[in-house]
Amino acid sequence: MILTRTTMQASAMPKGEELEELGRSRATLAVHLSIRNLGYVERALTPHYGADCPVIVAYRVSWPDQQFIHGTLSTIAKKVRAAKLTRTALVLVGHVFGHESFRDSALYDAGHQHILRNRKTNKAKSA
Repeated sequence: MILTRTTMQASAMPKGEELEELGRSRATLAVHLSIRNLGYVERALTPHYGADCPVIVAYRVSWPDQQFIHGTLSTIAKKVRAAKLTRTALVLVGHVFGHESFRDSALYDAGHQHILRNRKTNKAKSA
């Protein structure tokens, strides 16, 4: 992580775990302890995800005053400032948050075969 006047950092990031480097994967990221560094998050990730990449700030999840602020890399900082959030939040970044429909997971579907649920074995047990 590159330190600038607008980036606060309690400790150095291990080599290879800098946000810019993690962003190269374009994987869905959960960025902890960065609610006050959203400008840096935007600068570090926009080259990899694009300015229109969906972002969700999850504030005080499971608390009575929890909030979820939805935006993009280019808009989330302004929305968080307007909501006056300064801590206790998780920043979720990824194109997955922009999709409205997904195929349901088949992991627990009784008809789904995998190494621990072989159809032949299950048919023999039920007979």
